[in-house]
Amino acid sequence: MFDNWFLGSWNFFMRKLLYFILKIITKKIIKKYRPFIIAITGSVGKTSAKEAIYSVVAKHHQVRKNEKNYNNEIGVPLTVIGANEPGGKSIFKWFKIFIQGLKISYKKPEDFPEMLILEYGADRPGDIDYLLNIVPCDIGVLTAIAPVHLEFFGSLENVFSEKSKIITKLANAHIAVFNGDDSKIKELKNQTKAKVFTYGFNDGNNFRAQDVKISHKNGQPGMSFKLKYDGKTIPVFLPNILGKPQVFACLAAIAVGRVMNINVLDIIENLQSYKAPKGRTNLIEGIKNSTILDDSYNSSPTSASAALEILSEIQIPEGCKRVAVLGDMLELGNYTEQGHQQVGEKAANIGADLLIVVGEKSRDIIRGAIKAGMPEERTAHFNNNHDAGIFVQEKIHQGDIVLIKGSQGARMEQIVKELMAEPMSAEKLLVRQSEEWLKK
Repeated sequence: MFDNWFLGSWNFFMRKLLYFILKIITKKIIKKYRPFIIAITGSVGKTSAKEAIYSVVAKHHQVRKNEKNYNNEIGVPLTVIGANEPGGKSIFKWFKIFIQGLKISYKKPEDFPEMLILEYGADRPGDIDYLLNIVPCDIGVLTAIAPVHLEFFGSLENVFSEKSKIITKLANAHIAVFNGDDSKIKELKNQTKAKVFTYGFNDGNNFRAQDVKISHKNGQPGMSFKLKYDGKTIPVFLPNILGKPQVFACLAAIAVGRVMNINVLDIIENLQSYKAPKGRTNLIEGIKNSTILDDSYNSSPTSASAALEILSEIQIPEGCKRVAVLGDMLELGNYTEQGHQQVGEKAANIGADLLIVVGEKSRDIIRGAIKAGMPEERTAHFNNNHDAGIFVQEKIHQGDIVLIKGSQGARMEQIVKELMAEPMSAEKLLVRQSEEWLKK
């Protein structure tokens, strides 16, 4: 028992020491070179907004963004330094990163960016404070507040209090960009010194999307909408993206681009190359000439409901099925049962032909769906992804579309891989395909 205590205490000490060294080096680099910093946070949509903003800005500035899940107390400093997290627990490899960071802090490398686009994650109270202390931002972007990580925050109010710091801590010379459709976030207009720009679908936003719908152009699906800003209306079609959450990401990018004085037509042109990140509502060819709507990166009641809306809106041949395969949504705390039942109700309301769920918590999805009128015989529950995947393979036919979504811990990308027409493309198309994840 003492050995376990000692080992745990030692690991805790070493982790804190690692954070401290990275913090000191990163603050030194930021203070010396003062890159322009755009920071994005929110309960959902952070990564998509970051990628969309990068698509808009990267053609006009030398930019670096964080990759993978580099959005925490280790990932953000590593992004500033331009290093990758070493595998394992090698002290020597970390020492090399510290030396690399110190060298940069004394002599600016030629490839050091003039701008950083950083996603800030917040799993616990104090996370945003910590990151802003290391890397304060010039433009703060807040996407949305939703019941995510409630296990650690305790309440939605605490989530809002933490995430909103990216807006409330901005100074007079800074810019705040946020989702004006979120009634809670709208309150921040009077709680920041920064100049505020809002985006969304509702009246009153500085950048508004109207008549938003899934469309097809030259046989390619995408999102079309009318962009309204400064009294102007511009028709927009963006290929390779599906659903209102991706339109929100693009609106955030449009707002940031205009704040940085990029011509709106150039912004829209730059967004043509934007593609939703892996595991975020991407269409993948499935077995038996079916289509997979891969939204397996993560899940929450808000994002799952949005994905189900997309499932209902995508055109499929007459007589074909809309299948929802949903895994557990984690870290919802006291909201777990209610959140899962709400998603089940949504699945019933959008007319899903078949609802398959995986995991113990997901049983409440079925309960919610049945309460909302879905026949029990159109539902199925499984304890593991493999059995669920086999069941779906047996049930789907040509022309069917299958939505697959769940929290990161549910590993729903495993089901996507089982249903792909070309599973050898998994590394290119799916999330969590690194050796580290595949071993788990």
